[in-house]
Order: sequence, then C-alpha cells, then structure tokens
Amino acid sequence: MVDLDQSAGAAAPITHIKPPASTAALEHRNLLEGEFWRKIPAYEKVDRETFLDWKWQAKNSVNKVSKLLAGLQDLVPQSFYDDVQEGFARAPMAVRVSPYVLSLIDWVEPYNDPLRIQFIPVASRMKPDHPFLDLDSLHEKADAPVPGLTHRYPDKALFLPLNTCPVYCRYCTRSYAIGPDTEEVEKFALRVNKERWAKAFQYILERPELEDIVISGGDAYQLRPEQIEYIGNKLLELPNVRRLRFATKGLAIMPSKVLTDHDWLDAITRVVDRGRALHKEVCIHTHFNHANEFTWISRDACNVLMERGITVRNQSVLIRGVNDTVDTMSMLVRRIAYHNVHPYYVYTHDMVKGVDELRTTVGTAVEVEKHIRGTTAGFNTPTFVCDAPGGGGKRGVHSYEYYDRVHGVSVYTAPNVKPGEYFCYFDPIDLLPEEGRNRWANPDEHSKIVDEALERARADR
Repeated sequence: MVDLDQSAGAAAPITHIKPPASTAALEHRNLLEGEFWRKIPAYEKVDRETFLDWKWQAKNSVNKVSKLLAGLQDLVPQSFYDDVQEGFARAPMAVRVSPYVLSLIDWVEPYNDPLRIQFIPVASRMKPDHPFLDLDSLHEKADAPVPGLTHRYPDKALFLPLNTCPVYCRYCTRSYAIGPDTEEVEKFALRVNKERWAKAFQYILERPELEDIVISGGDAYQLRPEQIEYIGNKLLELPNVRRLRFATKGLAIMPSKVLTDHDWLDAITRVVDRGRALHKEVCIHTHFNHANEFTWISRDACNVLMERGITVRNQSVLIRGVNDTVDTMSMLVRRIAYHNVHPYYVYTHDMVKGVDELRTTVGTAVEVEKHIRGTTAGFNTPTFVCDAPGGGGKRGVHSYEYYDRVHGVSVYTAPNVKPGEYFCYFDPIDLLPEEGRNRWANPDEHSKIVDEALERARADR
C-alpha cells in the first residue's frame, strides 16, 4: 500500500480551487440496503434467499387488484384500490408488477411515487388522449418486412422474438403487441415461434448492410437460456452482423434474476464470449427510469455482469412526475453510471394511447438535457431524443426544424431514414398555454395547427 505522505515528501499543501463537495453531491452513491421488502405485509416474513429467487418474484408478481390488496392490505385505503380497479380496466397495457417494485413504492404517498406512476394505473390521474395518439405511434409494423422484425435504419434492425415481459410498463411503445389482451386493446401476435424467427434471420442474411441487431420484444429476460443461445448464435453466425444488443427492463425491476438464474446468466455470458472471440460486440441494454429503482440488489447484479465482461447501457423514458426534472434525472444518471451502467438515451415519451398524463413537453426535454450535460463524463451523459412518430427514427430532441410551443407541435426530419418526409411530435395539451389549449379544444382546428407547423418548418429550412 502506498503511503501518500512519504511519496509526496515535503511537497507544499495543495490549493483546492473548488469548494468541498457537499453531502448531497455524493448522494448517488447511497443505496437502499437491507431487507426493505419486509415493510410490505405480504412479504413481512420473506427471507433474503426467497426474495432473491427469480422464480418466486415471477410467481408472486401482481397482475390484478385482488393480488395488490392481498399484498398491501391496510397500507392504503379502499379508495385507492377502487381507483386502481378502474385504472386497470381503462389501461391499454396489462398490469404486472414484481414484488421487488412493489417493495420500493412509497405507500404513504402512492399517488406521487415515481414507481407507482410507471406501473400501476389509477383512473383519477388519467387524462384524455391527444387527438394524434396511436398504439403503434412509431409505425413499427409498417417498417416490418417480416413479422417481428423492424428495418428502419440503414444498418440496424429491431428483432422482437416474443411479446412478454417480467413487468409491463404503462408507457410501453409497443402497447399494440406486448402482453395479453386488455379490455381496451386486442394485441398484435408476436409469440415465440421459430418459424417466424427463421424468416427474420433469413431477411437479415439477405440484407448485407445490416450490421446491428437489437433483440427486444417483449423482454430478453423472458427468453429461456436455450433461446438466448439459439438466437445469439444464429445472429453471430451471419457474416454481416457485427453487434448484438439484448434489451431487458429486468435489471431495473427484477435484478435478482442475474443473481439466482444461473442458467440464464451463463447462456448470455457464453453468447458474449463467443461474440468477443469473433470480434463482434454483444451487450445488454437495460431501462432504469428513476434512481429509486437502483438498490443493493441492482448493485450486486451489475457487479456480476461487470465481472463477466458484459457491457450494460441504459435507455430511459422522460416521464412526467418521475424523472422530468434536472435533479431527478441527474441523480439517475450519476447513480447508474457509478455502478457501470452507461446512460445512453433518454426518450421523449412516445405518443401511445392511454397514458397522456405521463408525457411531458419537448421543451422540458431540451431544458433537462441542457443542465445534465457537463455534470459527468461525456460517455456517461445520455443523448435526449425524440423517436419521431410515424417512423422517422430517433432525432436529437433539440434538432427540430420548427417548434410551436403555444400549440405544442415540434417538426422533425430524418434525412437518412425517410428523406423528404416531415414528422410531428405533439406535447400534451394540458401542459400548453391557455391559447393552445383553447384551440385544440376545437376539432376543426386540429389539421390547421399541423399544417401551420409544417409550413413554418419548410419555410425555415
């Protein structure tokens, strides 16, 4: 061990040009420790080994109000359960919440809790849909040459091998396909099917420009170990494929699977190792939205992946009341980066139906990004993007051709994806100034608002 006093000799005292870091500046290093789940009545007697068991987590996930009531009991009043019951009925996404997530929610103030907001709908907070919302707002089906494979960017394709997840996010961009049917939505089928997969592999082989494949869904957590290896090896064997990304929300909502599902972890490790031997990159892309999602269990899971040489990147969604302030986003970015999860993207909330109270404005995204940049290293600073509705792809959120803040219309172009086309993103109406809200209240004005924004965008180019 080096003795800094001896090595420095009689060097003069160092003059610090910055004031000492405050306790708050280091708060991102402090994680929730201990058996925090025991505060939930149903988990009061659950020991550590049981709680970390991924099979127990999956079996005990909440998917109906009766299970929520059985788990929480008297932690919240009956009026809250009634609110959730109606929220379940009106939600376009099925509900599935892991015990891990349930244990992290502040049940003293559930309406304002950032995890409750993401996963458990309450009817009283829902807002009317914007007139231009759509279940498939990114038009993934339109850009799919075979079912479950979207080819939008020149050298990248999105492969959707399945349609299930360990939890269902209310804001999911694939509300059109993911999870079981709901009272509101009959889903587009993307079940596990090797014949469908084979068509995707054949298409990728026949398109030599495709070098980057995202394996999503659904969620790669739900793929069995043999399916992970089957898909990974099939794609690695294609000569044109250079990069694979297994996408999973799992690290944020069921991190113990990495610690206890040894077969799954070994399978993805073997794919990563084989890719490395072939000089091809295989990594995991995950999805933390709030610093509260990252606990000692997350840390231990990320440490295991680090030890195995597996790169992990994060993609967040900017959600109202969850992470749409500089402080909450900064805490998230610094906490996950400290544990070797690289912040990659922050998306403006896609324009999917049934969750307009979760969306915020393009202006908010621009402002948050302005203040996040410079708080940490560049490679740990996420890029804020708008995934242009209608299939324009990811655009830097500030790169709009025109932004009408009164009516909440931002216009983007995508020269390398769909040249010559214009794509409009719409801020939620309730966040607009009074003038904009009043005009949107008249359906006869809707097309005029869009036409005016497009005209200005073309004139400003």
